[in-house]
Amino acid sequence: MAEQITVVGAGVMGRGIAYVAALAGFKVHVVDVQHRALQSAAKEIASLFQKAIARGQLTPDEAYVAQDRLSYFTDLEKAVHQADFVIEAVPEKAEVKRAVFAALDRHAPEHCVLATNTSTMSPTEIGSYTQRPEAVIAMHFFNPVHKMPLVEIVRGLATADATVARTETVARKMGKDTVTVNDFPGFVTSRLSALIGNEAFYMLQEGVASAEAIDKAVKLGLHFPMGPFELADLVGLDTRLNNLRYLHEKLGEKYRPAPLLEQYVNAGRLGRKTGRGVYDYRGKEQED
Repeated sequence: MAEQITVVGAGVMGRGIAYVAALAGFKVHVVDVQHRALQSAAKEIASLFQKAIARGQLTPDEAYVAQDRLSYFTDLEKAVHQADFVIEAVPEKAEVKRAVFAALDRHAPEHCVLATNTSTMSPTEIGSYTQRPEAVIAMHFFNPVHKMPLVEIVRGLATADATVARTETVARKMGKDTVTVNDFPGFVTSRLSALIGNEAFYMLQEGVASAEAIDKAVKLGLHFPMGPFELADLVGLDTRLNNLRYLHEKLGEKYRPAPLLEQYVNAGRLGRKTGRGVYDYRGKEQED
């Protein structure tokens, strides 16, 4: 059973993964090349602990012990040299993933599982960046990590059964339910979500209905917990666009990104993280 987890990347997903891992009892190393990102992650994680205390979900002592399990690094080698399990959460760009996994291959212990938190990219391809593809697997967490109950586990062509079993155990210790699927572009959840979200942008572009009306129709008529635009703003329109471009390349025309989505991203309207996406969040308090 993994005792030390290293999370590579201190962005939205990395800090969420680090928080739930520390709560689960793991010793957690968070590593990022940007010191500012680490400072921001530490501040946000501390805020999550305080909110959990306020809601009665944790005692102050429990929060203190869990928070004490977290350490922050800018040096990847130091962060992973004793790791039992690594979860990479860097941007969905092949060249970035390649550089990270080549470094992990050099510095992580032989027994270490190398997991990628990706919503679309192939763990088979990512495994080829290393000399140990049998130890590489995808763990698709959902945002916000501390609220979303699922981890989609994706095995690559060379992923060993033992790697799958260890990954399922780690995810469940974090309090997550799991589904394990085979490697194919978009897996299960992203392939469906990207298609629905992209079609919503085409409908908005065509003037079928307002964003609010489309979201309401999907939530009340199809019983989705969030509308496609609410979800896109939460995930990040740039992330959604990158995913669609990848799926378009791999699966064809039905995933061609809507021009309106591209226009929003070009305008810097990326969703909640920038204060404005399909909806305007400026001056409004964000939910944790």
